[in-house]
Amino acid sequence: MSSGIEDATRYVGEAGHSGPEIRSDLQVLIESRQGGGIDIELESRVKPYYGDAIRRQAEEVLEALGVRHARVVIHDEGALPFVIAARIESAARRAGLGEGIRVLPNRLSTPEPSARDRMRRSRLYVPGSEPKHFINAALHGADAIILDLEDSVHPNEKDAARVLVRNALRAVDFLRCERMVRINQFPLGLQDLEEIVPESPDLILLPKVETPRQVLEASQKIAEIKANFGITRRTWLMPILESALGIEKAFEIATASELIVALTVGLEDYTADLGVVKTPTGAESLFARQRVVNAAHAARIQAIDSVFGDVGDMDALRTWALNSRAMGFEGMGCVHPSQITVIHEAFAPTAAEIDKARKIVAAYNEAQEKGLGVVSLGSKMIDAPVVQRALKLMARADAMQLLK
Repeated sequence: MSSGIEDATRYVGEAGHSGPEIRSDLQVLIESRQGGGIDIELESRVKPYYGDAIRRQAEEVLEALGVRHARVVIHDEGALPFVIAARIESAARRAGLGEGIRVLPNRLSTPEPSARDRMRRSRLYVPGSEPKHFINAALHGADAIILDLEDSVHPNEKDAARVLVRNALRAVDFLRCERMVRINQFPLGLQDLEEIVPESPDLILLPKVETPRQVLEASQKIAEIKANFGITRRTWLMPILESALGIEKAFEIATASELIVALTVGLEDYTADLGVVKTPTGAESLFARQRVVNAAHAARIQAIDSVFGDVGDMDALRTWALNSRAMGFEGMGCVHPSQITVIHEAFAPTAAEIDKARKIVAAYNEAQEKGLGVVSLGSKMIDAPVVQRALKLMARADAMQLLK
């Protein structure tokens, strides 16, 4: 893969992927030249049906980028237009062409802004460099989709992935899912923000946060970009604590910005920082998870647990998720769609819990109507914290459509 190969007369850039195992993507090679116009060589399994459309789009993107003379080789594996545009733009940039020019696909209608306290039981990670996962990601029913620019993207693919994610935010319908993006650590994350903030993601995850200053730097950069583009829509933040230092600074980080709506923990990096093995029971990370829960609740934001890495063990996942809910977490990450249903079931109030909460609320309301200062349910006295807990559970059950 070239990131700009230069000799006396030409520049070459390449982006994307092709091959028997690749789908919904394409590989583009752009070789600039002194004259001769644009020469496009196209290979595609759908060439008889969409070959002319692919050529037209390639010509339009190249013209927008200011590329007038080039040999362009395209190996298409069923890419959609927003992917074609992203790959051509990335290849041109790697060839040193079209610097500073963004070729944007048509924007779908922008979804309603994400609420601060919306339900975040599950968030599904999608590698930002693999468009095959984008199209149907929302159909799995996660509360959020994370277009990931960090760990799941090879270092050589960071530049192309951010262009692809930018286009996906404009052109892919993620239905009711909250649209999240996990950026890279700074300073690389600053480039991610420049590309994606203008497309109004709902939430940005900040990896490996260890100090409030990192949150402030991100929020200031986001504000600057929005001011330049005249954007007033809010973009929330979710710091990820992934080190011993980050855990120690949990509350300071959680309160560093009014844009923070949730705090989460990354246990793979955390256990690596401690030099211990991550186990299915999580005994080695219990302190860190409890600290995240406490800091989040003290800051009046959501506590979100880490991902569970073993996608083949649903029983262990269910046990982990049930323990997470019991600890005070409101959701967790997913690395595979098969985990979503199990997580939703684990974080849902049970029928018995709902029934008990109903009775507590009913007893409280009856006492209020009678002007009584003491609330009782059977032989048990009910104090204010118990009522508040019941009301929260009922509200959560209602959001999950469990009240019938």
